[in-house]
Amino acid sequence: MAAWLVPALKAVLPHLGTIVQVAVPVFTKKSAEAASQAQLLQQQIGELQTAATQNAQHIKSLAEELQTTVVALNQAAALADARLRRAFALCVAAIGLSSAALLTALYLVLTR
Repeated sequence: MAAWLVPALKAVLPHLGTIVQVAVPVFTKKSAEAASQAQLLQQQIGELQTAATQNAQHIKSLAEELQTTVVALNQAAALADARLRRAFALCVAAIGLSSAALLTALYLVLTR
């Protein structure tokens, strides 16, 4: 699994239920009690506006969380890059040390 996927899922999952509730608004049902078609239409428009406002608020919240996640991912990538460079430097030093040990052993074997 990709390393960036876990923090992204942790940021999105708490808001998933809210997103689903806002994405599927419950519209006013047509009923026999409605006085007129105009009132019903106005009520449905109001519900749509409320749902759109809530959706915008949740999208803003999600965008802020995503921005936080991206910053955290960039910091983790920089840390991983530094560790990789350090490991590479240690490998080069180990190769140099082992080469010196091999040359010393060969010199000692050949001079006896």
